[in-house]
Order: sequence, then C-alpha cells, then structure tokens
Amino acid sequence: MPDDPLHVLASEPGRAAILLDVDGTLAPIVAGPENALIPDETRAELARLAARYALVACVSGRPGAEVERMLGVPGVAIVGEHGLELEPDAAAWAERIRRFARGVDWPSEAKPLSASFHFRRADDEAAARAYLTRVAEDAAAAGLVPRWGRMVLEVRPPVDAHKGTAVRTLVARAGVRRALYAGDDRTDVDAFDGLDGLELGVRVAVASAEAPPELLEAADVVVDGTEGVLELLRAL
Repeated sequence: MPDDPLHVLASEPGRAAILLDVDGTLAPIVAGPENALIPDETRAELARLAARYALVACVSGRPGAEVERMLGVPGVAIVGEHGLELEPDAAAWAERIRRFARGVDWPSEAKPLSASFHFRRADDEAAARAYLTRVAEDAAAAGLVPRWGRMVLEVRPPVDAHKGTAVRTLVARAGVRRALYAGDDRTDVDAFDGLDGLELGVRVAVASAEAPPELLEAADVVVDGTEGVLELLRAL
C-alpha cells in the first residue's frame, strides 16, 4: 500500500531514522540481564540498515558501553540509561543513588547513573514486588525517582531525561523528519512521545505477555516478540 507508513519510511531512507530499544526488542528477555544476547541475524540487519538510513540508533536502559559490547555493529548510535547519558546534570546524583542502593536488602544492578532491582528470578513474585514497592517509596522520599519496568524497579536521578528526550535529541541531530521507534516496555511510551511533531512517526510495540497496555494502545504497529522485530527490520 502506498500510504503504509512503513512503506513511506523505507521509500526514502536517507530522510529517516530507525530507533530501537534493546532488551525485549532486539534481545530476547532472559532470567538474568547479564545473559541477554542480540541474535546474529538481527545484528546483520542493523548493519544493513545503518548503511541505508540517515540514523540507526539504540536507546536502552542499559549503560551505553554495555550495549556497544552486545551489539558490535559500527554506525549504530547508542544512548544508554533511558537517556540519562545525554543529560549532564544526572552525574551529580550518581553517588547518592549508589548509597541508596547499598542500603537496600536486594541485589542491585549498579549503573553509572542509576540502579536497577530485578525480580524476575524471585521465588515469590508477590513478596518481591511488595518489598520493592517499599523501596520505591523510600527512593521517592529521598528525592530520587523510582520507575517500574518489566520485572524491575529502577531508581533514577530527578532530572528531565528519559527515552523521549533521547529520541528527540537523536532525531534533531540527524536532521530528519521521519522516524520509527520500536520498544516493549513502559519507558518506550516516552520514546513514542519523542516522535511527536515529525512529518512521519511510526510507533512499534513489541507484544508479549508482559507488555503494558498503554504501550500497545499508543502503537501504530504491533509485532510479536523479538522475532517480529527481526521481520520488521527485514522489510525496511
């Protein structure tokens, strides 16, 4: 169909950007985030797209250096920690977040600018969520920003940075007015909002049993899991 937004986006790749979440979008979700891998077929498609489009970028909750090691594809821009890496004021809160995480009786994934408390491997999910709900309340009382994702609680600095601000910055730097973003979690709704005001913005939700309803409702296109993302990339 000539008016299909994916067709329009792919028809002039030099005027368009492809922006992607990593975990749950490019890399299948696994019990421990340290074991996640981006399949070789997906990496090959990203390399192909990076040679065609004005911008191909990954916007991840992981630190950017970690994504770079996972990806290993030249020409793909990377922004980590949900956009915090583009916000200079975030670094001033790093030590306070580390101190807070050390005081929590739960294993934390320490990042340069934030901390994550995963509970996918918890024996009792309800008990884990109840405990981490109290942690979230304590974080807010300490002036930090708690945010829930897929089986994870993140504690972030109180700065105006998220996936939406990262998307807007990347698109503006590339000088494009057409872009696609694909993601699977609540933080990706912010990224969808980052496409507002463009000539063409294509919002792709990655469906799963854990996909939040607000993500699916905000999407222009819904694909089934990371396999669906790979098929989408092959069509671009």
